[in-house]
Amino acid sequence: MKWDRTPLAPILGRNSPDDVAPSGWDKWREVAWHVPRLLSGLGPLGPRGPEDGPPALVIPGFLATDRTTMELRRALARAGWRSHPWLLGVNGGAKANTMDLIISRLEAIWDGRPILIVGWSLGGMFAREVAHRVPDKIRAVVTLGSPFSGNLKTNTNVREFYERIAGHDVNQPPFERFATKPPVPTLALWSRRDGIVAPAAARGLAHEVDKSVEIDTHHMGFAVFRPALSEVVRQIRIFLTEKEGTAPVMGTKAAA
Repeated sequence: MKWDRTPLAPILGRNSPDDVAPSGWDKWREVAWHVPRLLSGLGPLGPRGPEDGPPALVIPGFLATDRTTMELRRALARAGWRSHPWLLGVNGGAKANTMDLIISRLEAIWDGRPILIVGWSLGGMFAREVAHRVPDKIRAVVTLGSPFSGNLKTNTNVREFYERIAGHDVNQPPFERFATKPPVPTLALWSRRDGIVAPAAARGLAHEVDKSVEIDTHHMGFAVFRPALSEVVRQIRIFLTEKEGTAPVMGTKAAA
């Protein structure tokens, strides 16, 4: 697989192809690709990984649940993280109390060590906003195929569907939106094969992230495709080592 590919060059008089949301057909292909992998979400929903592992909170994408991110949390757990579900049910979009509920989850997980937040798609946008509110509790934010950059009206192919389900204009969430780089280390993982989000929207601009890396996978693959998840975990370790000056210490104590 290929990583860290150079963004496509813009065409004279047009935006870069990376700025264009995938077609509607790509959206349905993502759904079809995910259906055979639904069984991967079976299993207990509690924390996974060694009890002494550094804490990580995983936030699911739009209309996804902790079942959808089970493989992602397993991958983090295998690497030595103590990975936690968000426990807020289906992610039905931004609500007036969304930030408060996620902060409550952080407080429940808090053991004195800052928490890594990994957010898939819309979950990554929530993670960035939460980091503005409680940066002292957050070690870093990692977004997976999250459309945080560019025009929110055009950078995905599900915007109209989102607005119908969530009940608000995509540019007017029911809480204050900072829409800038969080005051914590921020890693954006994106894919040119994403069937939901425009590549540039998930990659971000230089002032919006500390680092962005391409992962060769579908949008759904960020949550369920094991080869991609292994690379996600590897890139998180590389990023934290670069930002902190030493490799993160992983847990070794078996969970009870």
